[in-house]
Amino acid sequence: MTTNNPQVETSRPNVILILADDMGFADLGCTGSEIQTPNIDALARGGVMLSAMYNCARCCPTRASLLTGLYPHNAGVGHMGANLGTPAYQGFLRNDSATIAEHLRASGYATLMSGKWHVAGDFEPRSVDHWRIGDVEHPTPRQRGFDHFYGIMDGATHFFSPHYMLEDDSRVETVPDDFYFTDAITDKAIGMIEGAVSDEKPFFLFLAHTAPHWPLHAHPEDIAKYDGVYNKGWDHIRTARHETMNGLNVFQRSWDISPRDSSVHRWEQEKNQDWEASKMATYAAMVDRMDQSIGTLVAALKRLGQFDNTLILFLSDNGGCAEFMAEDGWAKFYPDKTHDGKQVTMGNVAGLRPGDAQTFQSYDKPWANVSNAPFRLYKHYVHEGGISTPLVAHWPEGLNPRCTAHAACHVVDILPTILEATGGAYQTEVGGHEIQPLQGESLLGLFQGKNWQREQPIFWEHEGNASIRLGQFKLVRLHDCSWELYDIETDRTELTDLAGRNPALEKDLIRQYQAWAETVGVLDWNEALPKLLAAWKMATQNG
Repeated sequence: MTTNNPQVETSRPNVILILADDMGFADLGCTGSEIQTPNIDALARGGVMLSAMYNCARCCPTRASLLTGLYPHNAGVGHMGANLGTPAYQGFLRNDSATIAEHLRASGYATLMSGKWHVAGDFEPRSVDHWRIGDVEHPTPRQRGFDHFYGIMDGATHFFSPHYMLEDDSRVETVPDDFYFTDAITDKAIGMIEGAVSDEKPFFLFLAHTAPHWPLHAHPEDIAKYDGVYNKGWDHIRTARHETMNGLNVFQRSWDISPRDSSVHRWEQEKNQDWEASKMATYAAMVDRMDQSIGTLVAALKRLGQFDNTLILFLSDNGGCAEFMAEDGWAKFYPDKTHDGKQVTMGNVAGLRPGDAQTFQSYDKPWANVSNAPFRLYKHYVHEGGISTPLVAHWPEGLNPRCTAHAACHVVDILPTILEATGGAYQTEVGGHEIQPLQGESLLGLFQGKNWQREQPIFWEHEGNASIRLGQFKLVRLHDCSWELYDIETDRTELTDLAGRNPALEKDLIRQYQAWAETVGVLDWNEALPKLLAAWKMATQNG
């Protein structure tokens, strides 16, 4: 891929791709939140924010798509890390896909990663001595194009006491007493950047946070900033966020907010209000600390003289997470003692304040409903609450500050965008393997204020939840339910189902979705689910 931009030809930009984990659309100051995110907000003001960037509804699929410029099934991660027996669901990156790092390293870039990998098969956190790091089904970042890596291979970790970490190809055996994952991956990333600058090489950094994914762990001073903020409850905060985002003109229209989830009770009915408020305060502290770390990173770029010619992209891998942390759910897979032998109380124990190293909790559905305001549903689902993320793009030498852009786009578009910005070539063969054709479309014109519209439809499938968006219309369904149709330009909160009113349009969208699903290898979820539950030894896929 080439570019006509003379800036790229004379001075190739650095690229930093920052991915938040399980952060909802409304969790940033620039999208209406009361959470303090001044550093991300400043990047948005100095660049552009996209209001209709879509992810793939779940950690692994989004990462696979983001890294390869392919839909998750084409990249091998149609669900999560469990191998369900087909190339689309093998649970780790396919050899006929190539990562951003593999493409950019071929163009002379230093390729750096710090944080969460999670595109390399399944791992049992309580059985780290049996992990097969680096084998065919568990490739490391260093085996997929990254010069340096520091972080975790799997999907989540204890923020103060991680169960398994790698630095390049070696296990990190000990961590200091003041360790906190968000801080540590940022510090390591800055060190990697310093090395690249010393070597006089442009760099690509993938900074993949685990914040604010469960468990709810945060510094006490960060939690204290939000003490009392959430005492008015989820209904009040959700309404306030919606009013603020409308005042900020986050969207092209002030859509009505979706109703509180039908399975969530009114705040006034909550019997453990103090505990519930403390969960959201801890979650907010995690987002706040991530923003602080991004400020630290920006300061380092400025100190090194790299800020102006660095394209920074920030987004989230899916919507807010409604998973309840049951003691016998996800929690049972994680160690119940810290590295210094302290007992961890696993699960959402009512009345036990989260945040410190001896707790392991999630913030649960009511607060996820707040994070995803004004949209419906959550992570796992392909209604707007599960797949919507703001994307912030900042590059002083390449982009002029501009107002929010609203064209629909998808994480599959990130790789071609980076290649156009850097002048890098899309590799058609890597390691002797022919690479699938690129499926995304570059967003650089959109960033630069041009009249950009995506040419191809956007498709989703996760756990039988399915969707296609083409132009202003979106066809979507829950697993084993009927198709719904929405005009997203007039009703992005998906309140007025138009199914049955335009049969020709519905028929065409269903045809296009089914053709895509067959091409990429989507499995019938009723057939895939038993395989998954057997692999995970769980009763449901929701933890």
